[in-house]
Amino acid sequence: MDRLAFTAAQGITEKAVARQLMNNELANVSTVGFKRSYDTALKAIKVEGGGFDTRFQPHAMPTERVMLDAGQVIATGRKSDIAMMGMTVMGVEAPNGDLAFTRRGDLRPDAQGTLVNGQGHIVQGEGGPIVVPPGFQIFITKDGGVYATDPVQGAGVPPVLVGQLLLRDASNIQLNRREDGLFEPVEGAGDFASGDQPISVMPEAVEGSNVSAVEVMTRLIDHSRSFEAAMNVIKEAKSIDENGSSMMRAS
Repeated sequence: MDRLAFTAAQGITEKAVARQLMNNELANVSTVGFKRSYDTALKAIKVEGGGFDTRFQPHAMPTERVMLDAGQVIATGRKSDIAMMGMTVMGVEAPNGDLAFTRRGDLRPDAQGTLVNGQGHIVQGEGGPIVVPPGFQIFITKDGGVYATDPVQGAGVPPVLVGQLLLRDASNIQLNRREDGLFEPVEGAGDFASGDQPISVMPEAVEGSNVSAVEVMTRLIDHSRSFEAAMNVIKEAKSIDENGSSMMRAS
């Protein structure tokens, strides 16, 4: 019965990885541009070492690949906000200096005029970070062009193009979630060739999370029931083992 009990206990331990992933998704259900990950799978692994050669244990196979399914588009009316359409992602500077990607489009200039998103990541343009002149107001077009206007000069002065957002179509590749929450190609950090789908953004809007709170809660309930079932298996294995031992005792 020890194999049965240890296999059930190992299953409980390995499923904790999936529960942690679902808890993270539930915590980010209202985070702008958040993308859920693919489900964690369990794989049977043969245990090497002393004991029976027939022992197998479940092993979690987590994946950091993100699902770029669209979330709800929320109109904000702010001219610097964008919602990326289709499989479009935007390049930003990660905290360690790497080029990474995101779907978070709540943009604004910081105190130095550098364009950043709501998490403080520096937005990358085709030629590097985008800097807005002090006092200028910006708006972003559907193709990712960042234009600035000086409110002092009046409406007759045409806007000035200050940068072009680094936008890529990720329909032909898989993206992994980094430890900092940003995305990068499966092959590693860095830029990648844009796919075949058109690149576009929706101005004056942001994209919400693509996590369904109801779905995640249902999956958590299912995991809770699976945990209870595994615990019952362990208790039953203990009971059978004790009954078997009592039968072997001398009368």
